[in-house]
Amino acid sequence: MTLAATLAAAVAIGLLLGLLGGGGSILTLPVLVYLAGQPPQSAITASLFVVAVTSAVALVPHARAGRVRWRTGLVFGTAGVAGAYAGARLAGYLPAALLLVGFGLLIAAAATTMIRSCRRPLRGASGTGRLPVLLALGAGVGLITGMVGAGGGFVIVPVLVLLAGLSMTAAVGTSLLVITLQAGAGLLGHLHHARVDWPLTLAITALAIVGSLAGARLADRVPAQLLRTGFGWFLTAMATLVLVEQAPAAVRHALAGTAGGRIALAAGCAALAMAAARHVHACRTLAASRVRLTRGR
Repeated sequence: MTLAATLAAAVAIGLLLGLLGGGGSILTLPVLVYLAGQPPQSAITASLFVVAVTSAVALVPHARAGRVRWRTGLVFGTAGVAGAYAGARLAGYLPAALLLVGFGLLIAAAATTMIRSCRRPLRGASGTGRLPVLLALGAGVGLITGMVGAGGGFVIVPVLVLLAGLSMTAAVGTSLLVITLQAGAGLLGHLHHARVDWPLTLAITALAIVGSLAGARLADRVPAQLLRTGFGWFLTAMATLVLVEQAPAAVRHALAGTAGGRIALAAGCAALAMAAARHVHACRTLAASRVRLTRGR
């Protein structure tokens, strides 16, 4: 059952990567740790392999459709390669719990960005002369990629829109180029100090590739903004899970080992689900009104 859930999640990872240019990679580490039972260091290395290969394959249909800005992607990605390699080497000296806490906080930040994108759509910058900022952000995103095994697409896409002046569809395609470069560099850094379950990793990668190709085909047909909002709420739940798992034993016992804690936990989950449903419904309504307004013009 756990293996089946792991493989099903692999398809979802690829689907989100192909469709949104990010988001799927941030699922890979929790899937490997909590579903596949991999140690954090091994899971981070395997995650980078899955993300790098899947993103490279998903890049092809986006490139054929003209949705990749190669110069911008290579500048941003090259800047991130050094950061990703440095982050990967640094991760070998950090406690696994610290890496997972950092990963949980990273997920929470990504969730906030995705949820807020409903009412504040990303808009491109008018100029493209921000090369130093683009290089610095590329290196910073690469450092995060290497340390925690996430591709960083949820950060890369907004940066490419806001600072490089790309359209949303071009940013999605270009982010896959950046993710491929940065995740590949991070993988090289991690291979020095981690063992990988290659049969499982290759199986997950193969299914993620299938999902990524399907996602790339849907990229022009599905309202990505609505999907990002819904996925943001899913990430909120995941961030909560990761951070609770790393909480002190007394806190975990109070939540899961007592009747009051279980009731509070269930109530919190129900409240989160209701808030997510209301917000996604509001975003769907808002997206429909924007479409009607555009057609009216």
